[in-house]
Amino acid sequence: MIRSMTAFGRAKEERGGRDITVEIKSVNNRYLDCSVKVPHLFSYFEERIRAYISSRQISRGKIDVFVKIDVTEQDGVEIKLDEAYTKSYIAALRTLSEKFGLADDISTMRVAQNRDIFSFKSADEDVEREWANFLPVLTEAVDAFVAAREREGANMKADIEEKKARVMALAEKIGPLSEADKAASYERIKARIRQIAGEVPLDEGRLITECGLYADKLAIDEELVRLASHFDEFDRILNANEPAGRKLDFLLQEINRETNTIGSKASNAEIAKYVVEMKSELEKIREQIQNIE
Repeated sequence: MIRSMTAFGRAKEERGGRDITVEIKSVNNRYLDCSVKVPHLFSYFEERIRAYISSRQISRGKIDVFVKIDVTEQDGVEIKLDEAYTKSYIAALRTLSEKFGLADDISTMRVAQNRDIFSFKSADEDVEREWANFLPVLTEAVDAFVAAREREGANMKADIEEKKARVMALAEKIGPLSEADKAASYERIKARIRQIAGEVPLDEGRLITECGLYADKLAIDEELVRLASHFDEFDRILNANEPAGRKLDFLLQEINRETNTIGSKASNAEIAKYVVEMKSELEKIREQIQNIE
């Protein structure tokens, strides 16, 4: 299934005395790069969140996960002050006040608004309970995120298929023109050799053979066959249930190579026009593929 690398998902729910909000967004990236930001009290969620993201077959993209958890009920959790962090935080506030001439209104309640100054200590079973409360909200956010990727991916797939169909239609027009171009090249080369030879006698058999060999070098039959084969493989990858972005990108390079070879061999103006149109459509496909997971 084709998925876009750009998407957004969000979930919010109150569970187990916690008001939990999870937001996930992503942009294009060559590999999977998952950044997780959680409140200081729940920093132990970070690795579990990354592991869960990977377990959902998300393989590429720069992904940012933002978690907000407001404690509405203590439920036996012992809240403690992170003294080292708090000391550093207050010092930073005072520096800010002195450097920019701001009013020094530092108070207990104002400092306490920064939830990261608090830490908590709990038994292993409490940690597992916190995760059990959090996981359904994370799952809902990831479900929305993946669904958004798939919706956008479906649109991209339809667009790519439409453009690929135009490229294939152009390639089919080139086939008959190629045969005529080959025959014309043969006659043109033979006439040119006769012109250069002038009154010098020519071995007609050798002339025909050499002209035929040269005309064959200008033939694009093999390129058209390989192009058709590449398009078949392109369809297979496009419809496979696996990440397709890198494979499609590589295959498109091969398709471009064959198209360029056709353009360099052909001397027919109409073929040259079709090759330009093909390359234009292939570039549009390439731009879409850069967004595919």
